[in-house]
Amino acid sequence: MRFFVLCHVCLACLASGACSRAPSEPPPSPEVTHAAPAAGSASGAAGASSAPGASGAPTTSGAPGAGIVWDDPPRWKRRAPSTPMRKAEYLVPRAGKDADDAECFVITFGNGQGGSIDDNIERWVKQLQPTTSPVERTKRTAHGWSVTRVEVAGTYTPMQMPGAPSSGGGPHAGSRLVGEIVESPAGMWFFKMTGPDATVKAAGKELDALVDSVRPG
Repeated sequence: MRFFVLCHVCLACLASGACSRAPSEPPPSPEVTHAAPAAGSASGAAGASSAPGASGAPTTSGAPGAGIVWDDPPRWKRRAPSTPMRKAEYLVPRAGKDADDAECFVITFGNGQGGSIDDNIERWVKQLQPTTSPVERTKRTAHGWSVTRVEVAGTYTPMQMPGAPSSGGGPHAGSRLVGEIVESPAGMWFFKMTGPDATVKAAGKELDALVDSVRPG
């Protein structure tokens, strides 16, 4: 009986993420790590329902029922999240001579969850080792909410959940990460874009605009 109770407590702890100061991100699915989906694929179809109209105007979107909305960049393609932890997920079209697209996803763990801002930035930077640029960190506000932004280039190794099978997604030299953390009344929201250096660098202002548009909704 004692063994059963201990197992039950451990399982509950893992499910809630309370045993970790900064919960791990889910492993990226194979098709979203530096790879563009084939035309007509399921991920492309998933993004079609929220794609911008012919005018190219941004689509007001967000996380249903989560009390926050934002405007999708017109050029990005929203698709169904590849894991339950992701509240939104985007394909960011490649730029210049980059062979692959980038991806951006949005995660929140709820009020008081997810670790500190410093914990998460440290974790992100560790995924870009060795780095090939200084770590740029800035702060601003969006609709009264504090936003912390970090950008760094290097060799990107996607985070792997403990015990999960390898996603085959790294390491990738010549990569860049732009991450933005929004402190909302309901908790922190993490907007993280990764991919080939030139593509992520070119899309940085689009991510800034998306985050600047966050608001209660």
